[in-house]
Amino acid sequence: MKRNKTCAVLGGGPAGLMAAEVLAEAGCAVTLYERMPSIGRKFLMAGIGGLNLTHSEDLTPLMARYRGAVDLRPMIEAFTPTDLRAWCEGLGEETFVGSSGRVFPTAFKASPLLRAWLARLEGLGVTIETRHDWRGWQDGALAFETPEGARLVRPDATLLALGGASWPRLGSTGGWAEILRDKGVDTAPFRPSNCGFIIGWQADVGSRHAGTPLKSIAVSFGGETVRGEAMVTQNGIEGGAIYALSPLLREAIAAEGAATLHIDFRPDSAAPDLAQKMSKRRKGDSLANTLRKAGLSPAAIAILREAAHPLPDDPETLARLAKAAPVTVTADTGLDRAISSAGGIAANAIDSRLMLRAMPGVFAAGEMLDWEAPTGGYLLQACLASGRWAAHAAREWLA
Repeated sequence: MKRNKTCAVLGGGPAGLMAAEVLAEAGCAVTLYERMPSIGRKFLMAGIGGLNLTHSEDLTPLMARYRGAVDLRPMIEAFTPTDLRAWCEGLGEETFVGSSGRVFPTAFKASPLLRAWLARLEGLGVTIETRHDWRGWQDGALAFETPEGARLVRPDATLLALGGASWPRLGSTGGWAEILRDKGVDTAPFRPSNCGFIIGWQADVGSRHAGTPLKSIAVSFGGETVRGEAMVTQNGIEGGAIYALSPLLREAIAAEGAATLHIDFRPDSAAPDLAQKMSKRRKGDSLANTLRKAGLSPAAIAILREAAHPLPDDPETLARLAKAAPVTVTADTGLDRAISSAGGIAANAIDSRLMLRAMPGVFAAGEMLDWEAPTGGYLLQACLASGRWAAHAAREWLA
């Protein structure tokens, strides 16, 4: 491709950075525009606890993790978890598979990878313009507000990678949806995904145990069971096991006003075995001490007391309660605290190349599209894969 072909990439997150890389490698003159003062803020936030790049499971179970209207399969088949690992290692960051199957860079951080990535983009000639707040189109040109004033840009192709609507303080506010709707692009409403939920704790669960992890539990709702961890909050519950069920819980709350999930505090113990342990209660032992000896934490015991007050003395009934403690959630914690979001550009608004049907030459990628996935590497995998897919399509369109 001749260098006189210009492409504007809007958004400095993983999808936008990947798109800029692919387009620049193809010979396009790429300028990446970012609203915030720096690049990759959400990417860096994701790496605080260890950057989970992707997941090592086979493609069939991996694809089953994705929900939403947009079909991501061809994009992920074209850039698989194996390809992602090879790309990462090409930037000088080796990867490893954790015990859960999740894939991490050996450095376990996002910052070294981002630095290497930005150095590669600089070497490819990509120009990065920060503090550029996109306001839509004006007379066919991209309109930005900058510290120096208004600016109009007329690229040969535009690739939008502006993110969803979660964690808006990191840059992606979802404000672009109204701009696109005004151009005839259908969008689905934003909804929080991978989020916590509100519980009207009646006893001392929230006040005494907020911030306490519930380790090695299993959470069930809607016919699905997820093993992992959760955390008690002042007014609810959050954490990986809860995030995985968030689409089901969110939809149930929208339909019914509330949803009751069940927590198994001892998923590796059968109810009869647990009941037998609880039956060995010594004279003078409190019920709480009996539960503690059966392997339940103080926070778990507090949740049991809220689920059944007073707690049953019968070991079999108590064991069944510990294996399926009912907890009713009444609302999600909202987009401001959600890790990701569902909704965005509707599937009928894009073609197979991720080009907007209403706007030839404008492509979209990443969390702008209507899909969602749990944490565990699936979010980054889809963002990077869709960024590559849209960039290849834009390159072919420009050619």
